[in-house]
Amino acid sequence: MVKSAAEEKPTNLLRALTEALESGTVPRVRAMLNALHPAEIAHLLESLPPAERKLLWELVDPADDGEVLLQVGEDLRNALIREMEPEELIAATEGMAMDDLADFLQDLPATLIGEVLRSMDKQDRQRLESVMSYAEDTAGGLMNTDAITVRADVTLDVVMRYLRLRGELPELTDALIVVNRYDRYLGILPLSTLITGDPNLTVAEVIDRQLEPIPADMSSNQVAKLFEDRDLVSAPVVDAEGKLLGRITIDDVVDVIRDEGERSLMSMAGLDEEADMFAPVLTSVKRRIIWLGVNLCTAFLASTVISVFESTIQQVVALAVLMPIVASMGGIAGSQTLTLVIRGLALGQVGSSNARSLLGREVAVALLNGAVAALVVATVAGLWFQSVQISAVIAAAMVVNFLTAALSGVTVPILLRRIGIDPALAGGMMVTAFTDVIGFLAFLGLASAFLL
Repeated sequence: MVKSAAEEKPTNLLRALTEALESGTVPRVRAMLNALHPAEIAHLLESLPPAERKLLWELVDPADDGEVLLQVGEDLRNALIREMEPEELIAATEGMAMDDLADFLQDLPATLIGEVLRSMDKQDRQRLESVMSYAEDTAGGLMNTDAITVRADVTLDVVMRYLRLRGELPELTDALIVVNRYDRYLGILPLSTLITGDPNLTVAEVIDRQLEPIPADMSSNQVAKLFEDRDLVSAPVVDAEGKLLGRITIDDVVDVIRDEGERSLMSMAGLDEEADMFAPVLTSVKRRIIWLGVNLCTAFLASTVISVFESTIQQVVALAVLMPIVASMGGIAGSQTLTLVIRGLALGQVGSSNARSLLGREVAVALLNGAVAALVVATVAGLWFQSVQISAVIAAAMVVNFLTAALSGVTVPILLRRIGIDPALAGGMMVTAFTDVIGFLAFLGLASAFLL
């Protein structure tokens, strides 16, 4: 398969930069970095081993430090912060958007947080405190305070003159936010309406009241879903009384979607999406050993079931050959159902109202897939071992295990979500444990009953 230009660029950049670092041509490396976006620099930093990473970080333009630190993972950010002087860190915070600054401050030492706050004027400090008063994974934590507000009783001509006096608009401004004298949200004034409308009309005459504001306590996942469903570029955020607090823009929502995708993927292996790929070996060992230990316990559980039927396996050696097939097929079927349900939970498509219907559907799918798989495996096993009884036993065990996969794949993530445990983190392990144990129990139990 031929890679696209977008796929080739990071690889080529990394290769060219590595060659330049190895050749010791510092001016060339610095020139390459100056031509890159901070996000591209962050990607390169995360892709390099510690020694090359340290050298590269020293060559980054100090003006880009803040933006690069925001783009790298948490582990790497903390490592870079530990190597920076207080003056460098304070300088890196200059020009940051309030939502980014609120996130960044949480990674700074407590002494430096005070210095950063003291370096800000009163208005900016109040805006920052407003953002930091909300959890990071809520609309209040995502919002920026750079919204431009106008009153409903002024004309479009007055608004245009006001914008000219300002000289510039915040990034991703597609509409101005209309508020009353108490800063309560009334609606929005799209820039397209402002530019094309009659200058003598008042804002009240052209205001768009259809866009509902986002409550500050709404979860970030719900915000992302809202932006996706309504094709939003930006949206106002209000408190419980309807007072405007700020706005959320699409770039922050893209970050939420990306982080959620990475978190789901990494959680299924018991890993942290913010973990540094080149973290110290002992740090990685500590993080992974817990998950490996839990999985080891489930493996021992499956082995215990097998040990109960040790005499059966000794008498019918064919069972030892066929056992992995039962476990493997059940595990794959369970993973398919689990992935479907976890996605549905994340998108808000699965709940108590439709869980029973979903379970019935998955059971029907499992019965049909199980029957097909059972027929294929039974035929192969019968020809292999010249035994109709073995064929029948493994066919029945396959159907039972497919049903187990469907039942556990639907119920486990729903129950985990209900008790406050991330299904992406624990669901895979539990479903695999169920399919292994029930699969071996059904296969070996049936073999003990009908083959001896």
